[in-house]
Amino acid sequence: MEAQILHFLNTTYPVPFSSVEAVTNEMYRCHSDKGVFFVRITNYKTYEEQLAEVQWTAYLFNQGIRVPEVIPSMQDQLVSTLLLDEEEKSVVLFRAATGIHLPRSKWNQAVFRTLGQEIGRMHKVGKEYLQSEAATLIPHWYDNDEYDFLKYIPAEERAIRDIAKDVLKLVRKLPKDEANYGIIHGDLWLENILVDNDSALTMIDWQDFERHYYVYDLAVPIYSALEFSFAGGQNLMDYKRSITKAITDGYKEEHPLSAEMSRQLPLFLRLKELFEYNLIHMYWNHEELSEEQVRILNLYRSKIEFMHT
Repeated sequence: MEAQILHFLNTTYPVPFSSVEAVTNEMYRCHSDKGVFFVRITNYKTYEEQLAEVQWTAYLFNQGIRVPEVIPSMQDQLVSTLLLDEEEKSVVLFRAATGIHLPRSKWNQAVFRTLGQEIGRMHKVGKEYLQSEAATLIPHWYDNDEYDFLKYIPAEERAIRDIAKDVLKLVRKLPKDEANYGIIHGDLWLENILVDNDSALTMIDWQDFERHYYVYDLAVPIYSALEFSFAGGQNLMDYKRSITKAITDGYKEEHPLSAEMSRQLPLFLRLKELFEYNLIHMYWNHEELSEEQVRILNLYRSKIEFMHT
């Protein structure tokens, strides 16, 4: 398969590649005398959805936002098509972004402030893009299946379904205007952020971008830090308060954040938690759950029910 991909890249793109190695089932690291690149080969999203994504990230790159550079084909296409294993898949080539995934202990207030600034810059430059025809292809959050909580959370989980209905109702009632609603990354887990030696950040993996309340792009990294990156050494709630202040302070240096939307941050943290719980029901085989999966499922259940009582 790697040989087939290598041949396709060398006949489609203006970069001479010497080797290709799998990183995940859809991402491959590509080596060239011009540096390291990554190619994504997937049908996770349709061709049109992927084109909308890379048009958006190419726009951000050209506006000076730190995102991976998309490399067009020799035919000047941002998304190419490859028949692989008798399936037609979309191909996108990126130049490797600089930086690393920070160790847990390095996610401190200074890094979160910088992250808030970068998110704010991204939201600011996106306002003009919203007026373009290309933006019409970007879905609203509520049109994405992952937010259809009542479709996937089982009927017998009445308490969590009631909570989900309440959270969705509260979010949908919030006013939308150009200051608080627009194009967001949508999945800014800390694993989707690279940090280089100069503490500059690059946001990667834009497949879940959408139109949503801007504050959701602040809620996701906070949620991620509390779940995966808290390294101990202090009270968890003190850590939450410190990183929340840091990311919102940084954000407000680049983009407005009203007092009302700041107050809604806990609501968006609840939305993110329900989103993750819903993904479990969407993608896990509940007839063959491992002990670890049962444990995770029950932890989510207890946390959601306890936090909403």
